[in-house]
Amino acid sequence: MKTLILGAGAIGGYIGGRLHQSGADVTFLVRPARREALQRDGLVIRSPKGDITQTVKTVRGGAEGGPYDLVLLTCKAYDLDSAIEAVAPAVKPGVTVVPLLNGMRHLDILDAKFGAASVAGGLARIGVAMSPKGEILHTSPFAAISFGERDGKPARSALAELDAAVKRSGLDGGLHGNIIQDLWDKWIMLCTLASMCCLMRGTAGDILEADEGQAIMLETVEECRKVAAAAGFDPGEAGMSVVRAFFTQKGSRFAASMLHDLEKGSMVEADHAIGDMIARARKAGIATPNLRLAYASLQVYLARRARGGIG
Repeated sequence: MKTLILGAGAIGGYIGGRLHQSGADVTFLVRPARREALQRDGLVIRSPKGDITQTVKTVRGGAEGGPYDLVLLTCKAYDLDSAIEAVAPAVKPGVTVVPLLNGMRHLDILDAKFGAASVAGGLARIGVAMSPKGEILHTSPFAAISFGERDGKPARSALAELDAAVKRSGLDGGLHGNIIQDLWDKWIMLCTLASMCCLMRGTAGDILEADEGQAIMLETVEECRKVAAAAGFDPGEAGMSVVRAFFTQKGSRFAASMLHDLEKGSMVEADHAIGDMIARARKAGIATPNLRLAYASLQVYLARRARGGIG
């Protein structure tokens, strides 16, 4: 199976690098500067699971290097339009697109472009960042991707082959029988963590030190849960007990990557991760006071950034 991965940044580079290391046929679609760096230095991963430096295949457009069987999208949500344009020539009939984006809105956009039958569900759970030298720094004890058929039917051959490649590579996860539930479960966590970390400018542990911090965090989790339940994907009490434990761990240093982006003056996924949750809540008649406040603060940040008032 031939796989095209959009980007060789933190997530795409790590996942693609591990797949390539295990013998998978992987090609990275990258911008010129990144391609030059990869050709010069190789794909470099620093990880507690083992460092690697390897030569990888790269292309500058989706029309090159094919035909492909599977396309992995690892872009940020605000780059989705340009990502679609870049990979579109590679998405021929029979090609499977697996987006590893947060939230749900991207699925509607990809369905409209490529057709729902071509688009699987997918997500990544991994702590990675790019160093100034272009090395991929893996900082979490886990590195997982989940993917599957959105209708719950048996996996098509491309997803079954990807599952086998993931297991050979040492990545965690693989095929998931209810990928939409998994997407909602992660979105509840992400939306809560991103909104509260960015609103209060601190880690989960920092927020818990505030007098009302834990109460506000748990209120926000419930706002997100109600939206998931209205869509038919309530995690249930067992799932929510895990979430609540995560958000009430004293001294936790967990923080959303969106907070790091905000502190650097970078673009953030506010619309996709938080704004869309609020929009779905509004349609279902669900109040989201905490999310609305957090989203408004991020909109102010983005407006100031657009005017050059940030950074």
